[in-house]
Amino acid sequence: MKRNDLLLAIAVMAIWGFNFSMIKMGVTNVHPLLATAARFALAVTPAIFFIARPKVAWRYLISYGLVFGVGIWGMASWSITAGLSSGISSVLLSTNVIIGMVVGVWVFKERASRRKIVGALMAMTALCVLVLSTTGNVTLAGVILIMIAACSWTLMGVIVKASKTTQAFAFNVWGMLFAPIPLVMFAVALHGEQILWSAVENWDWNTTVAVLFQAYPTTLFGYWVWNRTLIKYPLSTAAPLTLMVPVFALISGYFMYDEQLSSAQVIASGLFLVGIGLIVKPATNHQDRTQLLKRASMAKTAR
Repeated sequence: MKRNDLLLAIAVMAIWGFNFSMIKMGVTNVHPLLATAARFALAVTPAIFFIARPKVAWRYLISYGLVFGVGIWGMASWSITAGLSSGISSVLLSTNVIIGMVVGVWVFKERASRRKIVGALMAMTALCVLVLSTTGNVTLAGVILIMIAACSWTLMGVIVKASKTTQAFAFNVWGMLFAPIPLVMFAVALHGEQILWSAVENWDWNTTVAVLFQAYPTTLFGYWVWNRTLIKYPLSTAAPLTLMVPVFALISGYFMYDEQLSSAQVIASGLFLVGIGLIVKPATNHQDRTQLLKRASMAKTAR
């Protein structure tokens, strides 16, 4: 990866990590579903008026908006008000890598290498330690919500693959169009119309700054750079960069909110990221040659 592209990608990882602290700021006085709805409403406007609709069926855009808006970021934001620290929320959201691997093996019949299996077992063990060693920064409700978000992340990938889109940024912008209204309807269904008036009354400058940060640097700029990186470089090269997001989230949570981790949680977080790294790590040249030799041998036998 070229130096400038790498530095830009790292900057985006820092923004995405810091974003979890900004989410916490935004949901302090306003219900997380409504704050998330405002985030996507701003992200879509005015960008959607300057970007042509991607050539995919509407069902993919609608389902993407529901899963990306409500399933991932609605639940991730809610998990913080449900008791997770912003840093822990970011770490647990990374379990989408494990869930994606399981879906790939069971649904798409992909082969999991020994390294990936070891990485998954290490990450799951570390995850259990991380949750059980709570210092008050982990709650059952928060874990359930962030696990829904992690599962939704995998589902989002399935939707994007099924759409066969080649216009990643346009797909993201037009898909987000279908996020705000379902988020607002969900909040009203849970708490009644008074939740809207409560949001208006309690909205302050901190909420405004947090929502603007989530809408523009995090969503529009961040996903533009990320999609650009995915187009220029192999996924195996780009994917490991996302491991920096929880690190930046833990650091920003410590400095902004004095979020503390127990010694066991610090070790568990490190082992968790190592496990995730083993899963996303690209195969070595030796492994690639071995696979090619096996395929050539199978083809020869078939003849």
